[in-house]
Amino acid sequence: MQTVKEILASKGSSVLSIAPDAKVSEALRFMAERNVGALVVIENGNMVGIFSERDFARNAVITSGTCTIQTVRDVMTAQVFYVMAGDNIDLCMSIMTNKRVRHLPVLDNNMPIGMISIGDVVNAIIKEQAKTIDQLERYIRGG
Repeated sequence: MQTVKEILASKGSSVLSIAPDAKVSEALRFMAERNVGALVVIENGNMVGIFSERDFARNAVITSGTCTIQTVRDVMTAQVFYVMAGDNIDLCMSIMTNKRVRHLPVLDNNMPIGMISIGDVVNAIIKEQAKTIDQLERYIRGG
């Protein structure tokens, strides 16, 4: 079973973050420039939330604010679900499914060292299944 550490090794472990007092419009621009769907929110060296496209779509509209006035703190998710580098992809999929989140920060000593998305987890599962199918086919053929 593939681990989070192995996913990060193949995709990279950069952590994109933003301050909670940044404007929502700044966060959206930053995410668009880097083609990502979520940012870790860091304040005074601590992770205090996560800001995602979903947070913007749901919370910014509901609060009737404008993204040039609202801060990330106004719309971010403060309860962050996360994984550790040694965790396996089944745990990631379980958290993502049960908690209805699409991004999980990867922590080491309470500091983010990477971010994985539902797409990363699905790709890892597909690769593992393909490998298993190949091994079974070889076994059946006697090779």
